[in-house]
Amino acid sequence: MAGHSKWATTKRHKAAIDAKRGKIFSAISKDLTMAARNGGGDPEFNPRLRTFINKAKAANMPADNIDRAIKKGTGELPGVEYFELTYEGYGPGGIGIIVEVTTDNKNRAASEVRSTFTKFGGNLAGPGALAHFFNRLGQFLISAENTTEDQIMEIALEAGAEDVINNGDHFEVRCAIQDFDTLSAAIEKAGIACESSEIAYVPTSTTPITDADSARKLLKLVDTLDDLEDTKSVYDNSDIDDSLLAND
Repeated sequence: MAGHSKWATTKRHKAAIDAKRGKIFSAISKDLTMAARNGGGDPEFNPRLRTFINKAKAANMPADNIDRAIKKGTGELPGVEYFELTYEGYGPGGIGIIVEVTTDNKNRAASEVRSTFTKFGGNLAGPGALAHFFNRLGQFLISAENTTEDQIMEIALEAGAEDVINNGDHFEVRCAIQDFDTLSAAIEKAGIACESSEIAYVPTSTTPITDADSARKLLKLVDTLDDLEDTKSVYDNSDIDDSLLAND
């Protein structure tokens, strides 16, 4: 199950969206605020903001919440100062894990991430320790129900994508960071809904996990990290055989 941490986690989120609606709205609000702060509050001239507005609407986030988050970013409403931080560490079996957070409290975020790694048999590493395990790329995950391979291939190549990967039930489209907004706009114009679209840490290679106990521990660690209040995204370079979890 290579790359499970994005596609499988995204699908689990959608299955449990009602239970996690408060967490999802909070994360999107932070994204909206940061995008508006960095690129302005007009989505016509801020592609990143437009992407997050579409994400908010897909999650049924109330329009008032969207507007309020944007105005906090532009300074029209008072708001807290957010910090974007990245933590690197190792999980069971030496699996590399990267955690992105957006927080208004650096000490709280660091403490929660560190204690979660420790609780589930992992440990934090220094900045840059996992640089050779991941590439920083634009990544779009699209259900095969929403497009065809020919359609997404044509759109992606015309918009400067580096790769389109057919994973059977979904497509993964990758691009350089500088091409993310252009590709996002092209996919949006075609009316294709994405399960996930972000600047991601994509593994350069994966590490297989061959026993069920390690697989369960890793998934529990990743899920718990992902559920933390300040977590934006979690990435890992594991390759888990689905048959190991067949009875779960």
